[in-house]
Amino acid sequence: MRQQIQASVGHNLKKRKIFTDLLIKILVVCAVSLAGCATNSSVSTNSNHLNPLLRGGTLDGKSKESGDGISYWDGDGVVGRPSIKISVEDQRGYFYKGNQIVGVSAVSTGREGYDTHPGKFRVMDKDIDHTSSLYGDYVDQDGQIVVQNVENKKDPKPRGTVFRGAPMPYFLRIHGGIGMHAGYLPGYPASHGCIRLPKEMAIKFFQDSPVGTPVEIR
Repeated sequence: MRQQIQASVGHNLKKRKIFTDLLIKILVVCAVSLAGCATNSSVSTNSNHLNPLLRGGTLDGKSKESGDGISYWDGDGVVGRPSIKISVEDQRGYFYKGNQIVGVSAVSTGREGYDTHPGKFRVMDKDIDHTSSLYGDYVDQDGQIVVQNVENKKDPKPRGTVFRGAPMPYFLRIHGGIGMHAGYLPGYPASHGCIRLPKEMAIKFFQDSPVGTPVEIR
């Protein structure tokens, strides 16, 4: 009887060890899968737009990407009809030549209340040294800022000051006073409706976008 009991106990222990080993393997597989999901969640779901980044490219002949880790240019010498697509949701700008993406840029579109409206437009005109006629600062006679970030048609002007428009270099006008230009990018929509780009990318977009270039905002 004792031998039967010992045999039964040994058999149960063996079954428990097999079950424990199997459970550990399952937990390891789940952990790996969850880690993979966590990694993927930090990547844009629009993988078609991200794939070109993996190819690299040259921005200034020295580096493959701009300092923001997002923007890149690979369009020098590429032949094809230029066009631009702006994704407000992704805060990205995509430069095409033909059907090929040759440049990707981080952008900052209009903040709440100054939304960048979707639609299909074209580059209406270009101004390399453009300044805003509506937004800027009030400065004194020495050029020192007295009140910054004003809208000159709404904000009262202090006595003895003049309005100085905000610089919007490499400006590509697409409709009304709205356009693409070099500017500050905090990582979220922050403009008065324009589409800001890093300076290096604004230069490339400006140089390769003749008047009439299609621009789609979505």
